[in-house]
Amino acid sequence: MGSNPSYHYGSRHPVDDVGRDGCLVFINKLNELTGRTFRLPTEAEWEYAARGGNKSKGYLYSGSNNLNDVACYRANAPYSQYSGGRSTESVASKAPNELGLYDMSGNVWEWCLDWYGSYSEEPQINPTGPESGPRRVSRGGSLHNNPVSCRVSNRNISSPSGTVNGRQGLRLAL
Repeated sequence: MGSNPSYHYGSRHPVDDVGRDGCLVFINKLNELTGRTFRLPTEAEWEYAARGGNKSKGYLYSGSNNLNDVACYRANAPYSQYSGGRSTESVASKAPNELGLYDMSGNVWEWCLDWYGSYSEEPQINPTGPESGPRRVSRGGSLHNNPVSCRVSNRNISSPSGTVNGRQGLRLAL
């Protein structure tokens, strides 16, 4: 891409500090280079994957009820001399969830395709958010968050162009 927007550096660290709009630029370029159709996951896809899909054991966090096992978050994030504070950890340095996916709780918030909005109280299969709006959904929590924010059920509301000091990243869907 020519530059790395990350607030936290490391060859195995997740890309962070990237707005949703920047993610879309990256995804478009990746699709051009590979001939594939990568995209951001919908919020429902993200949560299904984070919960472990059809192999789910009903954990509070993605892969465990013990957040220290699966996430880099406020209480265990390493200190970075570069940033003078907490830092992300290398990708896959914690245990994966039931589907073998790493870092779906903690490290960086992950952008989702959906606009942020309320969901119906009725049971739904693969729900979608509103058709438009001022804010988008991100999920998973980050290195700066407490355990409540890292639960697979937690939702975050974010400005599509906004980033907050290494807290926003992405996960690709194909």
